[in-house]
Amino acid sequence: MKKDIHPKDYRFVVFKDMSNEVAFLTQSTAQTKDTIVWEDGKEYPLVKLEISNTSHPFYTGKIKLVDTAGRIDKFKNRYSKHIENKNS
Repeated sequence: MKKDIHPKDYRFVVFKDMSNEVAFLTQSTAQTKDTIVWEDGKEYPLVKLEISNTSHPFYTGKIKLVDTAGRIDKFKNRYSKHIENKNS
């Protein structure tokens, strides 16, 4: 096994899922400028997550279709002439 290839600057960090506000404390080397006061009253670095195991459909069993860019409407508008010609 190679020596000195793993980071040595592990520290406690809070990871927070911003979609459902669930947070957990663990050790990490992730760098961040944000901080948060944890349940024990101490301040820890904060890493904000868009999705975690508490909000991911695979782990929760809840499938959620989000069309934030309006892709379906864009497709329908773009190809509506072709669809109308086929149906006529």
